Parts: sequence; structure tokens; C-alpha cells
Amino acid sequence: MKVPAAAAEGGRLWFVELAGAPVADGRTRAAVLSEKAAFRAAARAAGVKFKERRAFDTLFNGFSVEVDTVNRAKLLRLKGVKAMYPVQLIERPAVAQANDSAPDLAFALSLTGADIAQNQLGLSGAGVKVGIIDTGIDIDHPAFGGSGTPGTTPFPSARVVAGYDLVGDNYNAGGTPEQQIPVPDENPDDCGGHGTHVAGIVGADGGGLKGVAPGVTFGAYRVFGCAGSSSSDVIVEALERAYADGMQVINQSLGAARQWPQYPTAQASSRLTAKGVVMVASTGNNGPLGSSPDGLWAAGAPGTGSKVIATASFDNAQRSFQVNGTPYGFNPATGSPLPPTEGSLPMARTGTTTTTNDGCNAITDDLTGKAVLIRRGSCSFYIKASNAQAAGAAAVVLYNNAAGALNATVAGTPPIAIPVVGITAAQGAVIDAAIAGGETMLNWSPEAVAYPFGTGGLISGFSSFGMAADLSIKPQIGAPGGGILSSYPLEAGGAAVLSGTSMSAPHVAGGVALLLQAKPNLRPAAVQSRIQNTADPKNWSGNPDLGFLDHAFRQGAGMLDVVGAVTATATVSPSQISTGESASGSHLQKLTVRNLSLSPATYTIGHVAGLAAGPNQIGAGASYAPTGYFDAPGTVTFSQDTLTIPPLGSATVDVIITADETLPDRALYGGYVTFTPQGTGTPMSVPYAGFKGDYQTTQVLTPTANGFPWLATLAGGSYTNQPEGATYTMADGNIPYFLMHLDHLSRRITLEAFDAVSGKAMGKVSQDEYVTRNSTPGGFFAFTWDGVTFRGKPGNPVGVKEVPNGQYVVKVSVLKALGDESNPAHWETWTSPTITVARP
Repeated sequence: MKVPAAAAEGGRLWFVELAGAPVADGRTRAAVLSEKAAFRAAARAAGVKFKERRAFDTLFNGFSVEVDTVNRAKLLRLKGVKAMYPVQLIERPAVAQANDSAPDLAFALSLTGADIAQNQLGLSGAGVKVGIIDTGIDIDHPAFGGSGTPGTTPFPSARVVAGYDLVGDNYNAGGTPEQQIPVPDENPDDCGGHGTHVAGIVGADGGGLKGVAPGVTFGAYRVFGCAGSSSSDVIVEALERAYADGMQVINQSLGAARQWPQYPTAQASSRLTAKGVVMVASTGNNGPLGSSPDGLWAAGAPGTGSKVIATASFDNAQRSFQVNGTPYGFNPATGSPLPPTEGSLPMARTGTTTTTNDGCNAITDDLTGKAVLIRRGSCSFYIKASNAQAAGAAAVVLYNNAAGALNATVAGTPPIAIPVVGITAAQGAVIDAAIAGGETMLNWSPEAVAYPFGTGGLISGFSSFGMAADLSIKPQIGAPGGGILSSYPLEAGGAAVLSGTSMSAPHVAGGVALLLQAKPNLRPAAVQSRIQNTADPKNWSGNPDLGFLDHAFRQGAGMLDVVGAVTATATVSPSQISTGESASGSHLQKLTVRNLSLSPATYTIGHVAGLAAGPNQIGAGASYAPTGYFDAPGTVTFSQDTLTIPPLGSATVDVIITADETLPDRALYGGYVTFTPQGTGTPMSVPYAGFKGDYQTTQVLTPTANGFPWLATLAGGSYTNQPEGATYTMADGNIPYFLMHLDHLSRRITLEAFDAVSGKAMGKVSQDEYVTRNSTPGGFFAFTWDGVTFRGKPGNPVGVKEVPNGQYVVKVSVLKALGDESNPAHWETWTSPTITVARP
């Protein structure tokens, strides 16, 4: 049995972390540089072949390198090497339809109260520096004080006061070898668009746009070319530059999915918070309706960083039409004319709510002048719209066949000439019943609406689930990110609509800037407490009318409330509770409430559950999607039901959280501990989330359809399974490969060689720390052995030797996430077929 070698995840690019601390942790730069020099000398002496890409001193002590599989094993054996992590590609969202039909930025600001903070509290973010690590910023755009004419505004400008282009226009980390070579430049002007859009959300002020904090100044750190992807080592370099330029808030609308808090971009970001920088990052777009659905545990780095504020996305408000007096929010389809803001059309339907191929065949009914309702399914949206148009329809209303908003594209040839819009399955069912009941009219409207008339204010279908692998809550908070109209490079029209957690992060970064203007002495931890304490948890997006709160491990503390964060008269810390695994028993958490006012404050303590989801794994590959959603509230008790705090004083309450015994094992659960003021005061809540059951029962080494793990050979661009064993010369690439599907993140993976006859331990082959999981249920990683073993640990290996010719087996040992290495139940193992080492 064979699989293509190109299908293996990972690659030739790796971070090398050295044993010593970086400069940000208090070590001298001279000591860090000396350690790097020692590493390079050791590599030369050992004959290790690799290409050094970047060296890092301040926020991460190490390098990024390009190295093949054999030499990677040699690098891991060098003294002083603490760990290696893959350098991951960083993708950016595609551009959605740029049009004037989307609700403007002002409506998104109203969902968080940023408009009130500006207009009633007089806040603009003035005096706060916000770093944007992205595609750069169009410094000519009037939204940033530019001239309005491309290429005429000098850099730095009055508002874009610092920055650097780390890569150049042609750069694409996933492109040709030529495109992968960075060509840095002093001017971080934007030709990709994403960064200008993000910066506009943070602080546009001009060109018809006003962002969350229109008075901030920017640092622009360009890590993308005009098209394509970036890589995570470029991100670390950008972070070091942003820190050197004195940024007070740094926004990263990017991420490497499925990563530990120890991943280098997460480490670097967390270290910045110790220096007083507030770090905000998107959690990722790997939710069920994302472009790459990834199920639970998909939170990405740097958002997984222990001190990073990771953001979820809520849908923005939507344009609307009315049917029988009820507004219905919709999303305009890409590739069709924009709908009008007034006028009426009679409605018709071509199927029912159970029709699976609605509108997929030629329509014989006369639909002249009508708005036709068509259900999603079986064929493309373009075919449905084309058939309706051919039957005379004046507009098409597509409705989903699953929960969530519908963002359709009807682009094609010949183009669709009538407006096409998308609505939810629930909305479609109501309209379907109305049409079945008699004459029904659609009335176009200029109004923007949110839930309950649309999906605005509910978690976006693409927004990733947490938690992080260490069972910490991710994300921390949410903000509008679905359907946001913001600035865009002048050469590309000046404005565009994009969707993603990329758009929610700058809403939070801008909100933080307003908070820092009002409270300039706040440290990052205090900022996080204020925004989490005062956030507003929202209903479950799957069926909001049921009244259940959405998952605490998907929306975090809820929707950002800028006014609440700024005017808070009290805080609760910690601002989130990770309850861990319920097999360890109930979780006890002491919460401290601090009264910031000059009057005593009394709070009633309560609890509201959010929905649970899971189990995260039943059988091979099932961890990639929740297998169910559950109303199974945990039991939450308090040492006292009310808490009175003196002026400028504090008081504590003990909270005990116990998972529901009826909840399936390996499900994630959560909710909110609430603090309701008696009289005046700030309503507050603290999200909690945890794992039901024994976390270490989560299977990592799952077989998939290919029956991994394999011992394999590599030839002709394919790996071939060798279930009966194989002979290897250990030269010219003829070495054993071990193919494994990893269904969950692992704390450690160790490969050890044993004599196949005597069973004698020969030493370790490799040892990797904080390993990610595969991105798909059928994906796999390839590990290798070059015939050399060692004892001890990477960074301090002893007994490094080449095994003699003979017969061996390699044992793979996986220490599960949060596993106790002294507990055999926390390990999974697999032993290879016999490997015959036969060097010529």
C-alpha cells in the first residue's frame, strides 16, 4: 500500500529553540548571542547541513531553519537544543464581495458600544500606539490621513508612525522557490489589502470610515506579499520589531491552527505581555462553516498563548427585507447585482423545506417578476439562480439547509443579472410556510438588523472552537467579524467587505486602545480582566431561539462591551476558569472581587450554563467535529451567595464546579459565574470551561483508512507500507520512515530503537515536544531514523552513536496532553516491524 510523500504534513522549515531564556526574560543579549554562536559551531563540527533563515534573541531564543529529515534528526541531537517546532504557513482569508450593501462600520461599532465610548465618553484612542502585523497599511488612504492619491504619502506619516516590510511584494511562503525569498523594504505599504482592512477597523478616520479608535497611531509590520501566504517565523521577527518600536497594543489577525501555548509565536506574544504590551490575536476560521472546518481543539497560535487575548467572531448586522412585516437579515451573494433598498416583489417557491435538489432542474413555472425562494442543496448556487432567472424571476432568496448564515456565490458565465441573497434555514422555513399559506410580498429595506431578525450578534459559523491543548479557555472574548465593511487599498476600490476572526481581533484591539486612553496605567492582565468581566455572552448560534448560551470554549466571555470595560466599578480575578478534567474531581476556584469605587458594593453570585459539545473523539478521526451539542449544565456552588466589598477593597468567594455526570465522556462543557450588583454597580461574569472525564483517554494514534502507523520506505515520490519489515542501507535517503496519524495534540513523542533479537535498548531515535495534531482526519506525519541513537534529552544528549548493522524495532511512545509521564496509562505505544540495517 502506498501514499504520496507530498501528502505528509510538516516539511523542511523548523524553529529551533535553544535551552537558554531570551532577552525578554531578563537574560543579557551577549549571553543569548554567545549561545547561538555555540550552536552554530556545534552544528558545523557535527556536519549538520541546514540553511539558517532567521535568528531570534528578544522574544524567542533560537532560529528558523530549512533542513531535510535526516539533518533535522541531527539538529535535535545537538547540545543546547531544547525543542523544534514546524514553521507553519499562515494563510489569510479571501476577500468577500466589496459593495455598498453591507452595513457600514458604524453598525459593527454599535454592537460593542464603541460608538458610545466615542460619542459620550469622548474616547478616541489618542496617544495609544497599535501595531498591525499583517499585509501592511495603505498609507495613502484618507482613513489614515493619507493624500488619497496612490504613491504620494511619505512614510512614516502622521498616523502610520512606524513599521517595516519584512517580505516584499513578490513574497509567498507557499509559492515558488523564488517567491519564498523575502525582499525587505523600509515602507510597509499594502498591496494585499487585508492589513488595510484590519487597520481601518482599529482606527480609520477619514474617507467615509470611522474605526473603533480613530485617534490611535499605527505601526505597520508587513508579513505578506501582494498575494499568498506568510510563515510563522516571519511573524516572530515582526513581533520583535513591533516591540522595539514601542507598540502598546499589537494585533495579529493571523494564526497557525491547532497549536500549543508553547508554539514560538505564542511564546513570543505571551512574553510581550510581561513587558506591558496588550496582545490580541484571532482564534481562527476553522469552525464548522469555515473554509477548512476543523472541529474542536482548533484554536491557533499566537492566540493560544497563555497571556494572549484570543478573539472569536460574531456576525455583523445585515441588510434586510421584510415579509409580512417581519425583517429578515440577508447576505448578498457574490457575483450578482446588489439588491435595491426599496421596492416590493411577490414571492414564489420552487420546492419545500425537505426538497434536496430545489432549483437544480429547469423550472417550468412562470416566475416573471417574482422573488423566488430556493433551498440549498445538490447543485451549485449558480445553477439555482440561473434556472430561476430563466423562468423570469426578478430576485432569488436562497436559504440554508443547515444552521448558520448563508454566504453564497453565484459567479459564472453568463453572469447572473438579478439580485441573489442568502438567509438561514430557520428564516427560509418561515417564509416557505408563508408562501404556502397564500400571497406573500417581499419588501426591500435600507435597514440593518441583528438577532432575532438575522445572525448579527451571534457567533459566526466559521469561528473556531477551542479549547487549547492544555485545557485553557480559548478564545477569551468575541467581537464583530462576519461581514465587515472597512478600508481597502485605494488601487482596489478603497473599501471592501471581509469576514473572519481577522476582523474581530481589531475590534478588540481598538476597544483596548479606548480603554488604555481612559485608564493609561492598566497592565495587560488588568485589561483582560476588564474586557472579560464585562463582556456579554450570547445565545447559541445553532438555534438561538432555544435560549441556551453559546459555548464558553467558542465565544469566550462573550461579545466585547467597550463601555462596560471603561466604566467598570469592580473587577473579578481570575477572569476565566479552566476546570481541567472532571476525572480529577470537582474544581475549586477562589475568585477575588475588587471594588474600584468609593462606595461599598454588594453582589449576588449566580451561574448560567452554556451548551456542551462533543465528545471530541469516538473512533478514528472523529475529534475533528463535535458529535453532538448538549444541555447538560454542571453543578456550581458558592461559599456564599452574596458578597459585600468595602470601598476600594476586595473580598473573595470560593466556587466549586462539578461536571454533569450524564454528559458523555470527552465532551467539553462550560458556562458563566455571574455577579449581579444590588443597586448600582457593574454586572460581571467569569467564563469557565472544562473536559468531562479522563483527558488521557483521548486516543492519539488512530489508524485512519490507511491503517497507520506504518513502517515505510520512500521511493519515487511515494511512501510504501512495510508491514513485514524492510532492509535499509541508511544512505542516499534509504532510511526507515514511520507514518503516523495524530488525532490529538501530544505533550511528547519519543522514538526508541531496540535490538529485535535480544530486546536490548539501543537508545532514543528522536524526541519531540508539544506536537500538534493532523489537520484532517486522514492526514499523517512522517518521522525518520538515520541509524543513530542517543540517551538523555534533546539539548543534553549523551551516548550518541551509530548502531551497528543488524535487526531492530523502533518503539513509538506518545505522552498525551497533560499526561503524567510516570503513569503508563497516559502513554500510547506502537512498535514497528523489524528494521534490518545493512550498510554497504
